[in-house]
Amino acid sequence: MTFDRRIKIAPSILSADFANFGAEIRAIEDQGCDWVHVDVMDGHFVPNLTFGPATCKAIRPHIKTVMDVHLMIAPVDPYIEAFAAAGADIITAHIEAGPHIHRTLQAIRGAGAKAGIALNPVTPASSIEHLMDMIDLVCVMTVNPGFGGQKFIHSQIDKVRTLRKMIGDRPIHIEIDGGITPVTAPLVSAAGADVLVAGSAVFSGGSVNDPSVYGRNISAIRTAAEKG
Repeated sequence: MTFDRRIKIAPSILSADFANFGAEIRAIEDQGCDWVHVDVMDGHFVPNLTFGPATCKAIRPHIKTVMDVHLMIAPVDPYIEAFAAAGADIITAHIEAGPHIHRTLQAIRGAGAKAGIALNPVTPASSIEHLMDMIDLVCVMTVNPGFGGQKFIHSQIDKVRTLRKMIGDRPIHIEIDGGITPVTAPLVSAAGADVLVAGSAVFSGGSVNDPSVYGRNISAIRTAAEKG
């Protein structure tokens, strides 16, 4: 992965057709997405249950771009090796998911993946001030983690601005997860974000039989973000 700050659209397969993951992934990549975002939830750290390492391993051959795995699980450390072995390019953990987030980030990088850290809406930017040299990505949750289709929390835009100043020239992506649409995309890109996770805003109205809808949705988000 070569670092750059151009806008990247990362559709969340949480909104895809679960019975057709391979075709869905090929469709969104063919239609211009940059990364593929995989939301892993345990029904404990967040109130939903989704995928495990076996699913990630199964879909890895279909992903030609970047496999961006977001772990909303606790404890997180025991599963890092499994997700890395399943082919995750980026593994993101929540700062609240274990007692020693520095150790967690070390483990992710040690397993050969890029290390991301996720901040819940109430988690301040200052909480990662001393982790800046340990991370490749910071994921700002603009909804409460657990479900797709939630409304964007506007108070997080200031957090993005703060993080952008903290990051400076470091090669760290700012990713936004939650409520991204062509309306909210320019707000976060103007504040400094470069990776936009979108679920329903990408997949709504389309299918593997009509993938051009995915392309139009991706293009609309990207165009809006670039104007921001």
